[in-house]
Amino acid sequence: MRPFTYERATSIEVAAKSAASNPEAKFIAGGTNLLDLMKLEIETPTHLIDVNGLGLDKIEPTAEGGLRIGAIARNTDLAAHATVRRDYALLSRALVAGASGQLRNKATTAGNLLQRTRCPYFYDTNQPCNKRQPGSGCSAIGGFSRQHAVVGVSDACIATHPSDMAIAMRTLDAVVETVKADGTRRSIPLADFHRLPAETPHIETTLEAGEIISAVVLPPPIGGKHIYRKVRDRASYAFAVVSIGAVLHDDGTGRVSVGGVAHKPWRIDAADTALPNGARAAAGALLSGARTTEQNRFKIDLVERTLGAVIAEARG
Repeated sequence: MRPFTYERATSIEVAAKSAASNPEAKFIAGGTNLLDLMKLEIETPTHLIDVNGLGLDKIEPTAEGGLRIGAIARNTDLAAHATVRRDYALLSRALVAGASGQLRNKATTAGNLLQRTRCPYFYDTNQPCNKRQPGSGCSAIGGFSRQHAVVGVSDACIATHPSDMAIAMRTLDAVVETVKADGTRRSIPLADFHRLPAETPHIETTLEAGEIISAVVLPPPIGGKHIYRKVRDRASYAFAVVSIGAVLHDDGTGRVSVGGVAHKPWRIDAADTALPNGARAAAGALLSGARTTEQNRFKIDLVERTLGAVIAEARG
């Protein structure tokens, strides 16, 4: 790990301004992903800004009837929160499906959204990776690609986003609240928060320099049956090969998002519209234009079968 300086931010505005003034700075809260990347010298910040003391861990109702989740609310606390379990059960189930109990005790809401890919070539500094070193190439293309994306990919990157929580948040139409370096605030629909790789896979979100997440806001509850189903290579402590986050109603309508298939939580309006017509129709809309490799082509069938199991579970 390379040397770095450290400060404890006294306000969220100070944190944003400090980060904007130093392009080599990073925010740190739980550190469950960042510290690993620093040890491997994939991330090499020269300055860390600790945001743990800013009171961003609250989970509170909004005036509109939704829920505001502080940026550093811990995954364990969020999953166990009574309102989340009652009104946003999909989120609670997705959180419990991720990582381990110890990691969930430290991991934060904002950090979960900002997780970097678990592509093995990204973690191997001896291999070319456009996400780690722009312009160096993508070792996954033509390499071992079983875990990689099948939609939204580019010639520069086929990595997937690893977060379980983000799949639930996308299904629930979450909005990310931020503070910019100049102190102004904005709200970013989660649908617009993560970027597809295109030619710049190292730019993963629409955040500006120094911009910091303050909270994630959920709209009022939408009812229905909340289901999160994660297909993985072992029973626990593994990232999704494919995951489905769904809210389904008795009339067959609903919403569905998919993990393990794209550079961001994957939700398509046409798939929501197709849900009453069954898993094949909805999966076809979700994966329209898929670009697979020989090793990950199975994900096409796996999404349809997993979605079929989710629909069957919702029908009881």
